[in-house]
Amino acid sequence: MLEEILQYNKEFVESKAYEKYAASKYPNKKLAILSCMDTRLTELLPAALGLKNGDAKIIKNAGGIIADPFGSVMRSLLIAVHTLGVEHILVIGHTDCGVQGLDSEAVMQKMRDNGISEESIEMMKYCRPDFDKWLCGFHKVENSVENSVNLIRKHPLIPDKVQVFGYVIDYRTIKSCNLMEKIESSVAFVTLLFLVETKKCENIKRRAKNLYLGV
Repeated sequence: MLEEILQYNKEFVESKAYEKYAASKYPNKKLAILSCMDTRLTELLPAALGLKNGDAKIIKNAGGIIADPFGSVMRSLLIAVHTLGVEHILVIGHTDCGVQGLDSEAVMQKMRDNGISEESIEMMKYCRPDFDKWLCGFHKVENSVENSVNLIRKHPLIPDKVQVFGYVIDYRTIKSCNLMEKIESSVAFVTLLFLVETKKCENIKRRAKNLYLGV
């Protein structure tokens, strides 16, 4: 498989097929999209939205989820907004998502089946107390998209001028359902989330300072 990919790349470069994909690092449509890594959407989603290379920043992960306000997805969106000119963000979930209903214990069993030791799993649980929750999926894709949209909209580092929209698409027809009318601001939830994370940061800073001072 790797040899086939490398051979294709060699021919691609030699024929200068890359020239038609030339684009700037700044998205033409000032757009960022958070979506799922589902293989069915790789070409289908941009095609259905009329996007070509260079039009949008596309961020993908399992389920198209923002797990927390300090994670890599949120970091990518902040960089896209503040350094790359993004003014519009779409969170796009889809039907028949592999993350929907995903059970953390089932995932851990798959890890064991693949040779991961119980010691390694327990170590990860110790390092991350919410490990089980971190591995879990969602029950309803609509709720997942709603949560991510609210987290972005209420993030203290996202400017008010940035527009955030949530959609759920049917992976077969790529028809979209706009969730904006159903999404209500979850200020209390997000505020609580930030307070908890801030408290953790304060504790870490205090412990680091004590360690440095030898206390």
